[in-house]
Amino acid sequence: RSPGLCTIIHYLVRGQLGWFGLTVACIVPGYAAQLLSILWFRADGHPPGCWLLVLHLLQLGLWKRYWDVLRMAAKTGGSACAGEVLTQHGDVCVLRLLEALMQTLPHLLLQAYVVVAVDPAGFIPGVSAGLSLLSLAWALVSYSRFACLLKPGHLCPPATAILCLLLWRTGMLGTRVLALVLFARLYSFWVFAVAGVHWLLMSFWLVAQQTDIVTQPCHWRLFNCLVGAVYIFCYVNVQPGPSKHRVAVFYAVSTQDIRYSTWM
Repeated sequence: RSPGLCTIIHYLVRGQLGWFGLTVACIVPGYAAQLLSILWFRADGHPPGCWLLVLHLLQLGLWKRYWDVLRMAAKTGGSACAGEVLTQHGDVCVLRLLEALMQTLPHLLLQAYVVVAVDPAGFIPGVSAGLSLLSLAWALVSYSRFACLLKPGHLCPPATAILCLLLWRTGMLGTRVLALVLFARLYSFWVFAVAGVHWLLMSFWLVAQQTDIVTQPCHWRLFNCLVGAVYIFCYVNVQPGPSKHRVAVFYAVSTQDIRYSTWM
């Protein structure tokens, strides 16, 4: 929260009200994860009190969930794979990923564009963009780690594997965001055409895979559209089983995006 708050204060003090308003607007989608967290607390039989509602209003609800996981793990002797601990850990990983995609990613794109196209010497926007990139990469790594723990017979990945996964996610997201920002600087609104084509291709590809995570037809279509938008920036495995062929298709399409952008 601190980098975003510092960036908001930075734009306000310098009188850059346009960037100030856009940065504040990036915070609003993050409340979707906070609302879902409250609903999950209620579904688990823990009606949220006033203090819990205040924490979620301040966008600190996920920190409360992290604290609950740590406290529960301490009570169970630090076993991260205990049933209840794993369930709570899974909830916070999914919510953190949702918050990162809906709040941190737009903030990253905005600050990266400011640094590249508006104020190359801007220290605070640059630091904020860098920390947002690390935050988004870590949210993806945490989700991947949780998905690994769910597989039968799989143990917790070692620290070296997690570090390599973090470096891979950071490099992949950083280059993707930089490519989109540079394209937006050169061709302005044409970047939305390229991103839209990629979104349509990925959404139809997900429909062709018949993902069964969501069963209701309207929710299933919405899920495919949302994940297709996420695939503009990174790959998230939403199906069980080996994913190397799906990852290969994703990178093939992403490579075609870059070639198309260069041609334009």
